[in-house]
Amino acid sequence: MSAPILEVAILNVIPGQNAEFEAAFRVAQGIISGMGGYVRHTLQRCIERPSEYVLLVWWDSLEAHTVGFRGSPEYAQWRTLLHHFYDPFPTVLHYGAVEGIPT
Repeated sequence: MSAPILEVAILNVIPGQNAEFEAAFRVAQGIISGMGGYVRHTLQRCIERPSEYVLLVWWDSLEAHTVGFRGSPEYAQWRTLLHHFYDPFPTVLHYGAVEGIPT
């Protein structure tokens, strides 16, 4: 089995909406964690910039995220819960492990 793919999204939440965003994310994480190919996730809040978060999601494959999750009916629920909190809308990138470096 190959190493999981890491999805990285920097989330800039509209100032003053942190509590609402975090509450919505607590609900939304149940959606993503039930998807095929999902491995695990973490959401971290920036100390220096309190309206900035980093979302890290590990997937079995790139397609599990880009096709499976984004093409699912559950993604519409995710979008409704979270997308209105972002300004600007986040760029999502995917990373793979570097051979010989621990993950």
